[in-house]
Amino acid sequence: MSNDTCEIYCYDEEKVNRIQGDLQSIDIVSVSQMLKAIADENRAKITYALCQDEELCVCDIANIVGVTVANASHHLRTLHKQGIVKSRKEGKLAFYSLDDDHIKQIMMIALAHKNEVKTNV
Repeated sequence: MSNDTCEIYCYDEEKVNRIQGDLQSIDIVSVSQMLKAIADENRAKITYALCQDEELCVCDIANIVGVTVANASHHLRTLHKQGIVKSRKEGKLAFYSLDDDHIKQIMMIALAHKNEVKTNV
């Protein structure tokens, strides 16, 4: 017998209506897009690297992740567009940092969860 589906169809109308209303009042699309941006392995590595240091230049990031500077720049543009990182120029160098502490919290919580899931298997 499969445990991934109900054996009969019924639902709690009050709960469904309340939560549907909640979903309509928040910007779930932006949250989904932000998480999707971090979901790419290289962008996750970049995000993690920026959790470890206040600020890194594009060349540092490229070397940490093991990609070209052009590839790192491409990923950083995506992360910047989603509000995950912010940038500043200093002469000919471009430095990146996390947009705010929430991004670090999301990454650290995701890693902690993954470690818990591994130990509970």
